[in-house]
Amino acid sequence: MVTLHLLVHPEATHVVEGLVGGWYDAALTARGEAQAAAAAAALATALAPALGAGERVAVVSSDLRRCRRTAEAVTAALARVAGRAPAVALDAGLREQSYGEAEGHPVGTHPWRPPGPGDDALHHHDGVPGSETRAQVVGRAHAAVQRHLAAAPEHLVVVTHGGTATYAVTAWLGLPLEVVGRVRFATPPGSITTLREDPATGDRRVEVLGDVRHLDAP
Repeated sequence: MVTLHLLVHPEATHVVEGLVGGWYDAALTARGEAQAAAAAAALATALAPALGAGERVAVVSSDLRRCRRTAEAVTAALARVAGRAPAVALDAGLREQSYGEAEGHPVGTHPWRPPGPGDDALHHHDGVPGSETRAQVVGRAHAAVQRHLAAAPEHLVVVTHGGTATYAVTAWLGLPLEVVGRVRFATPPGSITTLREDPATGDRRVEVLGDVRHLDAP
């Protein structure tokens, strides 16, 4: 049985600078680095009993810098707690939605049209050259999560972006692509979501969603 620990990268430079993110390879801010350390410490503490019992942990991350740095904080914290840590596996399938030509430019420079109430949200294109539809994001995110779950040990840590985190949850729940076009879960920056498979029934539970209590700890 696998437990999926979903960690959203904390504050990144493109947010405070008012730039469009997506695949723009922003770094964490100084505050984001501190938040990554706090989230990593909380996750390592939660995993310590399992590691002590000999259970295995895998860490997989979006290959973009803000997630990669967060994942490195996780493995460093695991090494401190358990004396060992897995290497981080990078997967571009876990990237945020691409916003094409708008990425790295000030918000509003490239006008975009979000889906309206009557639009097909899954296949709607925002009008920015090179941007992805939600269907494209869901497709690659679901494939990535299912691929890593299939090869996972008892605990899988996935480090990704706020938007993509929703699709990690829908992949865990086994929701088909065609029903998730307007699904959104609240997973703030630096949050941890815990998804656990019931060992008795095989049911997949969302135990904790978007927990940020560790960010307020002294």
